[in-house]
Amino acid sequence: MAGPLLLRRVVHRSRQLFAASDDVQTLFSAFYRFQCHYATTVTDAQVCNRNENEKAKWLTLPPFTATVNGAALGRELAGVKMDVTENSTNTMTALKWVHRCCPELPKSLVQKLFRLRQVRRDSSNVEEQRPKSVSAKESMNVGDRIFLPITVQKFPSEKVVDYPSSEEERKFVHSLELYKDPEIIVVNKPPGMPVQGGIGIKRSLDELAAKYMRHEHSEAPRLVHRLDRDCSGLLVMGRTQLSASALHSIFREKTFDSQNEDLESKKRILQKKYWALVIGCPRRSGGIISAPLGKLVLDNGKSERITIMSDVRAPSAQYAVTEYRIIGSSEKGYTWLELSPLTGRKHQLRVHCAEALGTPIVGDYKYGWHAHRKLKHLPSPTSVLNLGVEIPRQKPDPFNLRLGNGSISDKQPHLHLHCKEMVLPNISLALQRAQVVSDADLVDVESIELVAPLPFHMQKSWDCLSS
Repeated sequence: MAGPLLLRRVVHRSRQLFAASDDVQTLFSAFYRFQCHYATTVTDAQVCNRNENEKAKWLTLPPFTATVNGAALGRELAGVKMDVTENSTNTMTALKWVHRCCPELPKSLVQKLFRLRQVRRDSSNVEEQRPKSVSAKESMNVGDRIFLPITVQKFPSEKVVDYPSSEEERKFVHSLELYKDPEIIVVNKPPGMPVQGGIGIKRSLDELAAKYMRHEHSEAPRLVHRLDRDCSGLLVMGRTQLSASALHSIFREKTFDSQNEDLESKKRILQKKYWALVIGCPRRSGGIISAPLGKLVLDNGKSERITIMSDVRAPSAQYAVTEYRIIGSSEKGYTWLELSPLTGRKHQLRVHCAEALGTPIVGDYKYGWHAHRKLKHLPSPTSVLNLGVEIPRQKPDPFNLRLGNGSISDKQPHLHLHCKEMVLPNISLALQRAQVVSDADLVDVESIELVAPLPFHMQKSWDCLSS
């Protein structure tokens, strides 16, 4: 179709040229000009069609926008002096931006796409005809666009064992919620429920939170700290990746900063108070335990335990500090303690109570087995004294956690360690300020005070010792 049309246009043009001049060379010049014009027109159309076809093969992510640096914000809230080069604007890599925009994609798939150079970027500050390949660790600039193969939309999301939902489970999980705002959610973790999934663990709190605690959020709550499986009490989760990053930084800096801070004078931005029932009574009514902890491997690597290290310079020794005070003691051989961990080491409170104070926690058979062998069980109280603490009703137990027993009146008590109080910065308010003003002053950000009631077995033990 294009050939005859071009020929007719050339002939028509040649007649005009011959009318003005008999120069044959002019005819060939005219033909050459029209041929170039035709080739250019066809080439432009082909490029346009090619670009359209290429766009149809790619999934375009939203343009990158400057975001708050969650880790830097957390360090600032924790009172850590900021680096000169560190600011509130987040330096985000291409890999992190893909994870943020497509949280449903398996991480292994995203990493494979980067490894095979199948991720493209359209840079905002460089005039490029087509997107170029980008590596996972390259930093994003404001306005940059990321392109993924369109086939990722058909790829199944990460395989998660999806147990059938039940109304009883949903009500139980929702009953654990103590506090919720746009950025964080706080639950009263029941004893016996693992926080995180793993080998041999069927149901964990992070999996249940992803299933039942999303509410209006598209993202699942993220863990920012841990509690032992048999421990109960306050557990904080970030509802967004940004808030989780800030909270995780606060919990981490709390441990690192305690090594050099003045424990008496410095204001603690993060405060945690545990209640524990111990066997025996410490010699002093209160004080600070500063004893480094280390890991011991037993039974040819089959088991391990944490212990106080005599050699502070040992490679495995970790700085650990706990503040304690006696809440109340009983003539029956038990003592209630309030424990404030100033560092966050594994089994820190359990080891400090058992080895530093010589008073193992009730139900801690790993570090206080010998004390439990001599333990006498108390009968259930015949009457309950009104101590200003409302007795919680026993909750339904859809996960078979045996929440109805485990007090000191039972043959085998559960662990009596409960994270009862916590004070932490208002992350939601801090993020709002940081998003409005890049160099916002976060020193005076208000704090959130959280309190978790005692679990059923600890409340029953309290009643036994008070009757």
